[in-house]
Amino acid sequence: MASKVGPEHLFNPGTEVEAAGSVLGTKINIPALLPQGPAKEWLEQRKATIRPWANFVDQRRFGKPRNFGELCKRLVRNVEYFQSNYVFVFLGLIVYCLITSPLLLIALAVFFGACYIIYLKTQQSQLVVFGRELSTAHQYGLAGGISFPFFWLAGAGSAVFWVLGATLVVIGSHAAFHELESGESDELQMEPV
Repeated sequence: MASKVGPEHLFNPGTEVEAAGSVLGTKINIPALLPQGPAKEWLEQRKATIRPWANFVDQRRFGKPRNFGELCKRLVRNVEYFQSNYVFVFLGLIVYCLITSPLLLIALAVFFGACYIIYLKTQQSQLVVFGRELSTAHQYGLAGGISFPFFWLAGAGSAVFWVLGATLVVIGSHAAFHELESGESDELQMEPV
């Protein structure tokens, strides 16, 4: 298992059993399922720069800004300071939306099932439609086209806008009302022009 480097081992049933036997009793690391690349590096960087959650949710640190200038200063500084925390709040809202929408879970299962079938078929031979070989990108586009009606019926569009709206409200209100540290407010002093 340790000798496998590429993402091709993720869908190999033999390695799944081997991995399941070796993972018992150890911490399961979900990002290990992601192939090496920019997405995994970005996620690792977010995990490394996350601020303490106790500081993030400390109720004594919330207060009304005195004026519009302080509100803007808080928004800019808190979004910069708690950026990684806000990413995980966004991901949590996505998970909440998926859990509370069974039809959306079914639509995602159809899409990932179609992708898995395409993956298995491309391991054997290229898919030929009307005498033409389809590239892998075209095959995944076909999977998206097949699953689009399921996403439409599940209300995926409204779920996306709900997640975006809820994220803006939660992050915006936290950033606006979370007070800055005494040293943080000095960093944003502007000189008169």
